[in-house]
Amino acid sequence: MISVNDFRTGITIQIDNDLFQVVEFLHVKPGKGSAFVRSKLKNVRTGYVVEKTFRGGEKVQSAFIETRRMQFLYRNDDEFNFMDNENFEQIAVTAAQIGDGVKWLKDGTECDLKFHGTEILGVELPNFMELEVTQTDPGFKGDTATGAVKPATLETGAVVNVPLFVEIGDRLQIDTRTGDYLRRV
Repeated sequence: MISVNDFRTGITIQIDNDLFQVVEFLHVKPGKGSAFVRSKLKNVRTGYVVEKTFRGGEKVQSAFIETRRMQFLYRNDDEFNFMDNENFEQIAVTAAQIGDGVKWLKDGTECDLKFHGTEILGVELPNFMELEVTQTDPGFKGDTATGAVKPATLETGAVVNVPLFVEIGDRLQIDTRTGDYLRRV
């Protein structure tokens, strides 16, 4: 159990069999009456943010979230198979549990999987990945003054906008959080 007075951004608590991560909190001490804590909590499973007010000193159940480094092995239809680097245990994860990161996954990628007991809560990909361009239109010489971009298909099947000088076979650094092209490698 943890007191709401000890809230910190990022801690995970359990309320009514749901897991919530503290996004924001504010300790309020009014002139009259007792103190209370206003908080914004993000449901870990659904992503919804709710506002909840607690009485000062109220106790809530803390939740232990384990993070394990795992390697992506292969895709089998809608399942993505990961291997634990320490005990070589393999786990299948659905595309819904990974979210938008599915389009950046390639064989051998090291990811952090978040667990609550045996339940998989999510997959965190590296912030930056190097991917090869497999298809893009050729750029035109001299057409660089406008800062124009063109679509390029990467080895994972993802499509990103890149500058006109990028060609097939180039390796690019991509920000997986935003999907933006950063630079050629």
